[in-house]
Amino acid sequence: MPVATPKQFAAMLDAAQKGGYAYPAINVTSLPTINGALKAFAESKSDGIIQVSTGGGEFASGTGVKDMALGAIVLAEAVHILAERYNILVALHTDHCHPKNVEKFLKPLLAATRARRAAGKGNLFNSHMFDGSELSLAENMKVSTELLKECAELEIILEVEAGVVGGEEDGHDTSGVANEKLYTTPEDMVTVYETLNGLGRFMFAATFGNVHGSYKPGAVKLKPEILKDGQAAVTTKHGAAAEMDLVFHGGSGTPLEEIRETLGYGVIKMNIDTDTQYAFTRPIADHMLKNYSGVLKIDGEVGDKKIYDPRIYLKKGEQGLCDRMKDACNDLLSNGKTIFGTV
Repeated sequence: MPVATPKQFAAMLDAAQKGGYAYPAINVTSLPTINGALKAFAESKSDGIIQVSTGGGEFASGTGVKDMALGAIVLAEAVHILAERYNILVALHTDHCHPKNVEKFLKPLLAATRARRAAGKGNLFNSHMFDGSELSLAENMKVSTELLKECAELEIILEVEAGVVGGEEDGHDTSGVANEKLYTTPEDMVTVYETLNGLGRFMFAATFGNVHGSYKPGAVKLKPEILKDGQAAVTTKHGAAAEMDLVFHGGSGTPLEEIRETLGYGVIKMNIDTDTQYAFTRPIADHMLKNYSGVLKIDGEVGDKKIYDPRIYLKKGEQGLCDRMKDACNDLLSNGKTIFGTV
């Protein structure tokens, strides 16, 4: 059963923390993006994380429905079925649920898992993210506490964020946020640990200057040492066992040396979206530009069905995404480390 059980997902995170590697977490929106991710993980012999954002869920539900929770359920069910054909483990996660979307995205997905469990099936998702970074830390932790308790009852891990990831994603624009908010403080990390410890397992997206989107070299000023200092503040006060499972948001375009540095500070998951969007689109654009007269009916001609058949170019997009995700597995040192069949 390649979609991890709660026990298997916990073992995945433990193995990454102990082994000094992290899992690529890719946002998917369709069957081709799911298939590209699964193929990449399998060929890399790497376990991985497939995630759905609110915008991705809305897109997957169709322009006539626009229901972010329904679309997320459709994509997750597809992963459950397709992943059965692969000898690696994948976990299902939801990305960046802001406070305004808790009732129409996160709560319906928790209800869907509750219904599956009542029917004797496994969880729909392994973990969910609540992004309360727009709130004060006190209010963020209040909501996070309530959600973590509910998640823990269902053996679901909650990811939380304190500090702000810059840039824009799914219509949520933080480009105007004050610079100091892009960096989580050691005091913030201690507060998060002390507030949530003991309620259930959680992952923490601490921010260290990371941003969503793609930028030219030098435009983004990462400070990975923030993760080191924050972990040190937590473990100095509460012991080595208090080291948190950290998440690196905005991993697209990050230099390899900075990615690898974060692995030593407790990062066990890195989100990749912008780079995989481009990797999917690039070969499709190449196909269209090279076959212009075939994909269009020009000057009264009939075009070429073998060229404009969507399956032709979507397969190329799937492979482009697959290749980029294989690079991510290598960058994060997860390749060859699947725990499939051992837990």
